[in-house]
Amino acid sequence: MTGQCQDRVVIVTGAGRGLGRAHALEFARQGAKVLVNDLGVDRDGTGESRSPAQQVVDEICSAGGTAEVNDADVADWDQAKIMIDQAVETWGRLDTLVCNAGFLRDRMLVNMSEEEWDAVVRVHLKGHFAPARHAAAYWRDQTKAGEEVTARVVNTSSGAGLLGSIGQGNYAAAKAGIATLTIQQAAEWGRYGVQVNAIAPDARTRMTEGIFYSSDDVPSDEFDEKDPANASPLVVWLGSAECDVTGRMFEITCGELNVCDGWQHGKVVSVGNRRYDATEIASAVYESIAATPKPAPVYGT
Repeated sequence: MTGQCQDRVVIVTGAGRGLGRAHALEFARQGAKVLVNDLGVDRDGTGESRSPAQQVVDEICSAGGTAEVNDADVADWDQAKIMIDQAVETWGRLDTLVCNAGFLRDRMLVNMSEEEWDAVVRVHLKGHFAPARHAAAYWRDQTKAGEEVTARVVNTSSGAGLLGSIGQGNYAAAKAGIATLTIQQAAEWGRYGVQVNAIAPDARTRMTEGIFYSSDDVPSDEFDEKDPANASPLVVWLGSAECDVTGRMFEITCGELNVCDGWQHGKVVSVGNRRYDATEIASAVYESIAATPKPAPVYGT
């Protein structure tokens, strides 16, 4: 296999199914050596199985590619380090990390339990930070040793993280954290040759069951607009040495993509070199809001 990521060493987390599986297959098709990470949990994070990751590895290898299984819990600090080490020890280096693993425990905030909050924030937000932190330390050491580094990190946020989503407060908060984590990582790690970007994909996965139609409903001669593989060419480019952008968030769905703009300063309303009086606050708030673009609506409202 030859292609855009020829001989790059890539880790894809949560790669046993859905988006992660599609990314792993496309990286392999483009010539990468892929460490397929998946804990094999159910949609709500319960249970474990090595089978999903092994199936993807088998598919890659049967097509002539190179892949290995990893079953680390990406939100476990020590296991995340072992995962990074496995890629380096197996293939001699690490070039790209795609953070994708996650699960859902949806509930309205007023009914959400502490455990439901903690579990989802842990797997998404810490599950992005821990692997990337260990990977960045590896790349920093390479840079200090005088080696040229062209490392890439691709994070996975969501429209829920950018706009909010009714009934998914834990997930939305974690994905919003990933969006900010992305620009933070890009700002801090550029000195080590690391570029960091993120995607907010619109695709059919286990986490969208009951929302999007099934693949079985798509006629074989029609384009499947919700196929997870539609997002993978962008992820592969962001994970390649060709990528020359960093600190950006991209929405992608079917055959469309766009860059997303995050928080920006709105109109500044000033009363000069003094403190606001309480009676002046309301009019200043309304003036600034009136001159600033309205936010997009929360999903589900």
